[in-house]
Amino acid sequence: MPKKRVFISFDYDHDEILKTFLVGQSKNDDTPFELADWSIKEPLSGNWKDKARRRIKGVDLVAVICGEHTDTATGVSAEITIAQEEKIPYFLLNGYSGTVCKKPKAAKDSDKIYKWTWDNLKSLIAGNR
Repeated sequence: MPKKRVFISFDYDHDEILKTFLVGQSKNDDTPFELADWSIKEPLSGNWKDKARRRIKGVDLVAVICGEHTDTATGVSAEITIAQEEKIPYFLLNGYSGTVCKKPKAAKDSDKIYKWTWDNLKSLIAGNR
């Protein structure tokens, strides 16, 4: 079975280390996914949303890593909105254990923030949400 292609959405200003952790996990032997590491590393201006849309349309799902300030991360909310518009499934991961991590504003009330464990991650990527 081919690996799922995953776009990572995260708060670039506060949680870049979490993206690094997820990239590390993607290198495990039993990983069911490959990362489409197309993070947009430029200011949120111009046509960045068009670039994000093209990248999100090219994946199977979006992993949203939530931290303490994700509710104020406009880029993360925009990426979730794009995923919703393009009907690309997404899920929210709690980036820090023992910390209250916040949903992005564009997340639905019904969206759950899942505990970040290897087993949960594999299950979420398999569609169990």
